[in-house]
Amino acid sequence: MASLVSKTRLFSRIRAPSIAYTLCTATETRTQKLERIAEQLLDLNKLEKHDYAILFRHKMGLNRYGPAVSGLGSVSSSSGPGAAAADAKAEEKTIFDVKLDKFDAAAKIKVIKEIRSFTDLGLKEAKELVEKAPAVVKKGVTKDEANAIIEKLKAIGATAVLE
Repeated sequence: MASLVSKTRLFSRIRAPSIAYTLCTATETRTQKLERIAEQLLDLNKLEKHDYAILFRHKMGLNRYGPAVSGLGSVSSSSGPGAAAADAKAEEKTIFDVKLDKFDAAAKIKVIKEIRSFTDLGLKEAKELVEKAPAVVKKGVTKDEANAIIEKLKAIGATAVLE
């Protein structure tokens, strides 16, 4: 026990905390380790917390659209005959792209204005996008949002599809 006390005194004098933590991890309990990690997270500044949150989501397999596809689908497919229906529901597409197929030449300005309303494109970029139709005008949207965009485009004389 005396050697443990002398080691902790030695480690407390070391300036680099990462060296001290890697050397004494064998003696710390799970609770102590979690408390140490929590303290380190609380010591981060705002920018470091933001970067850590992004890294943590990436390591957990999450992105801004929700959880990533995991290996659980292959396990459920071998579980029985009802698993095929569950897999079909799990594989149902939730993120869509809106593609502008064609538009009336007379409604070109209206189409450009409408595309600018739901994208962050400037006038020049929106005009170029409309002129190179068929082209994807909005990526990674939900089905409800995509249908609303398609309805708006149809109302002004354009043809758009869901991909």
